[in-house]
Amino acid sequence: MTQIVLATHNAHKVAELQAIVARVRPDIEVVGYDGPEPVEDGTSFQANALIKARTAAAHTGLVALADDSGVCVDVLGGSPGIFSAYWAGHAKDDAANLALLLDQISDLERDEDRGAHYTSVIALVTPQGHERTVEGIWPGRIAREPRGGAGFGYDPIFVPEGDGRTAAELTAEEKNAVSHRARALEALVPLLAEL
Repeated sequence: MTQIVLATHNAHKVAELQAIVARVRPDIEVVGYDGPEPVEDGTSFQANALIKARTAAAHTGLVALADDSGVCVDVLGGSPGIFSAYWAGHAKDDAANLALLLDQISDLERDEDRGAHYTSVIALVTPQGHERTVEGIWPGRIAREPRGGAGFGYDPIFVPEGDGRTAAELTAEEKNAVSHRARALEALVPLLAEL
């Protein structure tokens, strides 16, 4: 079985990506990462994903995957975007991030004005220095209040296109089949086939 390391200390992301990878490549084992966390000072999802994957590949000697993702709200010009985890400050406080975002668009009453999408860029970096990135987009809108107890991050206020439930009201299986990470990983499958 081939091992690849997922360059994150976020246990939710590890579990989610393990489930998605197992569905498309059961012969690949995704292992967690306990090495140094790099400074994510890139100006795009792609740049930050590459920073994380390069660090993990160098530290472990394994092929590394790294995801950089966030929610992008149309009326906010694509923000929070790469700043999603720190939108309300440096504490990575999901509840504070949700509250701030909801407050910022509280005057938008029509659903069509609350358009948003999740973006995920996954970088694949080999110890030999080969690098590739893929992107997945999950369109939707921002709900008026948090709903649901599953998921993480902005899931309680993100309503996927074509569904009335928030991402936090979906089962893990439902989310993993259609999420931004699932879409990025689908684009990554041809690259995984080369491993």
